[in-house]
Amino acid sequence: MTTSFHGIVPPIVTPLTAEGEVDLPSLERLTRHLVDAGVHGIFVLGSTGEVAYLTDAQRELVVRTVATAVGGRVPVMAGVIDLTTARVAEQVRAVVAAGADAVVATAPIYAINDTAEIEQHFRAVAAASEVPVLAYDIPVRVKTKLPADLLVKLGSEGVLAGVKDSSGDDVGFRRLVAANAAAGSPLALFTGHEVVVDGMLLLGADGVVPGLGNVDAAGYVRLWDLARAGDWAGARAEQDRLARLFEIVFQAAGRSGDAAGVGSFKVAIQRQGLIDTATMAFPVQALDGEVAERIESIVRDAGLLPVAAR
Repeated sequence: MTTSFHGIVPPIVTPLTAEGEVDLPSLERLTRHLVDAGVHGIFVLGSTGEVAYLTDAQRELVVRTVATAVGGRVPVMAGVIDLTTARVAEQVRAVVAAGADAVVATAPIYAINDTAEIEQHFRAVAAASEVPVLAYDIPVRVKTKLPADLLVKLGSEGVLAGVKDSSGDDVGFRRLVAANAAAGSPLALFTGHEVVVDGMLLLGADGVVPGLGNVDAAGYVRLWDLARAGDWAGARAEQDRLARLFEIVFQAAGRSGDAAGVGSFKVAIQRQGLIDTATMAFPVQALDGEVAERIESIVRDAGLLPVAAR
């Protein structure tokens, strides 16, 4: 179940029109760009995809559009993020019908469940799914850190195929890698970090889901290839370059996390011509003015824009 889940899997943004509708031509263009850059999968409907802001119809449209544009070249993982188990199961059925090759589920969001209840949640999600299920560990969103022993147990039993770790807990992730290895590596383990990917790959991560991969997918693929070749000095140099590019997210001090993070990614790829607007999902306001100009300057310095691009 886990053999096809590895490498660089960008959490694709959801391009929107100025009116807030899904911009299908931009989504198709960005998807093809990422696949052509050599990524190993696409993750739709994650935090970077603004999943919480999208209607059910928009979610299904995004998955169907990306799956069609991918055309089976790489796996499409779809977030099935919702309040309770029953609602997550409905999302599973919808995204699988739309073409998802795997689903990615958090613990319940509104209901704050204990560990035993979360275990039953993942078992029920897996029972509702015709495709592999990955756990999404993101305590900043769900207020719960998924225990390593639970994840490995569910992986060993075939309930889970992998984990996307966006906890920011590097010690916890290292312990998860060690526990997974001791159990025979039943889980494909992905880090959500953008700036310590070299370190995470060195300690045994199977891949990375970097939001910044929307902006420089080819750079992350180079980093992956260098790490796979054992060229850790080269991997560090590429990671250092990507870390400088990641400074785009710090240009919108005082704005919400979604505006600063996803908003900066959208500005960067809009300036690259990959999407038509940097519109954010309502009520988040797009970055513009001096902030957008600073982002563009950083992207240009990274060699991702023509010198005269505006």
